[in-house]
Order: sequence, then structure tokens, then C-alpha cells
Amino acid sequence: MNLSDALKADYFGRYPAEAARIVEQSNPSQLNISQVPALNLAPLLERVDPAQLRELFLVLPEATQLEVISALSTGTTLTLLRHLTEAEREGLFTALPDGSESEIRMLLAFPEGTAGYYMDRLYGHYRTSMTVREALERVRDSNRRRARSIYITDEDGKLAGRVDLQDMALSSDDALMSSLLNPAEGSARLISQREELVKTFDQYRTDSIPVVDQDNKLIGVVRYAALFQAAEDAATVNIQTMVGASADERALSPALFAVKKRLPWLHINLLTAFLAASVVGLFEATIAQFTALAILLPVVAGQSGNAGSQALAVTMRGLALKEVTGLQWKVVLAKELKVGVIDGIVLALTCGLGVFVWSQSFGLALVIAIAMVCSMVAAGLAGALVPMILIRVGQDPATASSIILTTVTDVAGFISFLGTATLLSSIL
Repeated sequence: MNLSDALKADYFGRYPAEAARIVEQSNPSQLNISQVPALNLAPLLERVDPAQLRELFLVLPEATQLEVISALSTGTTLTLLRHLTEAEREGLFTALPDGSESEIRMLLAFPEGTAGYYMDRLYGHYRTSMTVREALERVRDSNRRRARSIYITDEDGKLAGRVDLQDMALSSDDALMSSLLNPAEGSARLISQREELVKTFDQYRTDSIPVVDQDNKLIGVVRYAALFQAAEDAATVNIQTMVGASADERALSPALFAVKKRLPWLHINLLTAFLAASVVGLFEATIAQFTALAILLPVVAGQSGNAGSQALAVTMRGLALKEVTGLQWKVVLAKELKVGVIDGIVLALTCGLGVFVWSQSFGLALVIAIAMVCSMVAAGLAGALVPMILIRVGQDPATASSIILTTVTDVAGFISFLGTATLLSSIL
């Protein structure tokens, strides 16, 4: 290493932030940094603008590249790799040891449904020390469209806040970005789940979410379009799985694929239907004596089924958006108990009056009124309790809640109606 390289190495190691600003204004091919040790280069690359990472990295010898990759933080390594072309990445992977290669490939291949999967790569850093003129020039160069705000970092690349483009347009060219800074409301980690992203979007009503590493360094941004897709994915997956359809099935999926995914759940539903039918069989004598009961039985079962589905949908949404947890089951059940009692009483009066007009039987009207209150309360409690129990036992509540709930509401409706009719058979 000659004197020039030694001075560069010392300067990069001692004053990486200042060196990064100088490097950003220079041509990487003319810097001659190929002989600077990786440990001195790493602090510089951690702070340099992401748009120049690729050029600076590619001028290094292969051996130095491998050392630099080992010295960089996870966030900067990810940012660098996302700027390389496919051929450049494969060339780097070929030179890496097997263990490092597999680790970096895993770093790039984020699981579907995580912030790392949805985020855009950084096209450049906007720093607190920049002027509005410099930041606007970088925005134009990035060719980003429909962005309403940009995220600002400090000299170490850590997230400092957010600046609205409208504020920049109305400010003087020489104003510092730090003077326009707003708090960055809500952020995500690379492995933040889709549900967390949807919740953050819903809470802050923002057009994007910054993705940071464990040191709060900005890695990428999840844009509104990706957030909308995440929300749509979450909704459609829950809709399908709640009725026993696979999350992988699409409207144009092959018929055999759909049959393979649906049939097991249909068999489970068939077994639960026989369970409900066996309950009706217990009251066969009562139904044979009072045939009107058979006519009114679907009314009670249908109402309890709808009430249970309403409670299930609200509870599932609360669990998905982390509005409630399994620890709050008592609060949720108390609320559904009140709703069930009030709805049951109102429907009991309406349904009882209708049955009395139809049958001219006060006893039959009383039976269906009592059954309506009991079944509505049971359905509401079941709709709230079933998904929470599934979560406590480590199961996905979206997968089996609907089938379990249907069984519970049917059985509750049949027992409350037919059981009440049996007890009050003397007035029918």
C-alpha cells in the first residue's frame, strides 16, 4: 500500500461521513480505492448514497469485494445486492464460500407476505444536511412517480424523519431538509408481517412505510401500491380460508386442483352436519307430535348462523389487525353477550309476533321467542370464542373457524328450539 492509499484508508476509517459526501461528488472509476482495506471501506459504504454503492463496489478486486460483504451490516448488504444485476450477483455468489452464499441468497429471498418482500429498493439517500435544491435534483434523477413524501436520514444513514414534497416545493432552494422534517410515523422491519403493514397503513393513513434494520438504518420503502396489494391479499386469503377453500386457489385454477383443496374440508363439514342432524333426531317424538316445529326449525338455525358469522367476522378482523388478543377474551365475550341478548330480545318479539299471527298459538310463539334469545346469545359467544381458542392452541383461526362455528350455531339453535318445545309441550 502506497502513501496515497494509506491516507485514503485512514481518512475513510476516521471520517466516513465526510468521506462519503466527497465520494458522492466524484467519479468512482477515478477514485482508485482498490487498494484500500475492506475494514476501512466498510464505514464509507455504510454511509454513501445507495445509488452509488454498485459503482463503488464493482471497482474493487474480487477478494476485497468478499471481505467488504463480510464487513457490511445486513441492511447495507441487502441494499447493495438489490442494486447489482442478476449476472453480477451470480458472479459474486460463485466466489463466495458455500455457507455465505446460502445465507445471502436467503437474505434476498424474503418470504411472501413480509416487508422485505413488498419493499422497493432505495434509489438514494436524502440527508438532513442537504438543501432543498439538492434533494429535488435527486428526486428528479430517481424518476419516482406519485410519491408524496421522502424519508430523510442522518449522516449515518439512520432514519431521521419524513419530508412532504409539497413542503419542499414551497420552500426556498437553500433551505435545509432538517428544517422541513416531520416525524416518520410508523416503520417496519424486514420480517414484519403483512398484517402489521396493513395495520400501520390503517393507523397512520400514510402513502408509504419505511423499512429499517435493528440499528434504525433505512433499508427500503414499502409504497402505497404494495400496501394496497398487501391489504387485498390479506382480505382475500381470509375470505377463502374461512370457508375451507385454499389460499392458493384462484378463480381460473384447474378443477382438479380446486377439488383436491376443497374436498377434505367438505368431508369435515359433512361429519359436523351429521352431528347437528343427530341432535334433531333426539327430539324426533316432539317433532312428530308438533309438525309446525319442523317448519320453524330453519328460522332459528338461520338466524343463529348469521349472528355467529357477524361475531366471527368482527373478531377475526380484530385479531388480524391486532386490535384484540386472546388475553382480552373476557372483554370480547362480554360485549358479544350484550349484543346477543339485545338482538335476541328484539328478534324474539318480531319473530314471536309473526308466528302467533301465522299459527294462532301463544305457546308456539313463546317457544320460538325463548329459543331466539338463547340461540342468538350462544351464536355471538361462539363467534367470538372459536377463533380465540384456535389461536391459543396454535392453529390458524381463518382455516377452520367457519366450519366449527356452523356446527355450534346449528346445534345451539336446534337444542334451544326443540328443547324449549319439549319442556313447554303442554302449552303447544
